[in-house]
Amino acid sequence: MTRKLVVFGPAEALDDVREALFAAGAGRIGPYERCAWYIIGTASFRALPGANPTTGRVGQDEHVPEFRLETTFPKEKQAVVIAAMRRAHPYEEPAFNIYELL
Repeated sequence: MTRKLVVFGPAEALDDVREALFAAGAGRIGPYERCAWYIIGTASFRALPGANPTTGRVGQDEHVPEFRLETTFPKEKQAVVIAAMRRAHPYEEPAFNIYELL
């Protein structure tokens, strides 16, 4: 069964996160590899007390350029793919979603 990862992060980290995901086995579709889709948009957030934000300051609204990256991976590689994404991602708490594809 194939799954899709959708992850968000700072625009300048896109290539590092993509490379880590591909090295972990994500991004293969049939006879193709390194398959992904991404777009740059604007993220907004406010870090709460106790957070250690990579961007911005605690208690302030932030609006920053971020990527939305989508790629697929085999179900059995989920732990490895997520671990690779977390290692490459600069945020202390990356925002991501996983979808099971039918």
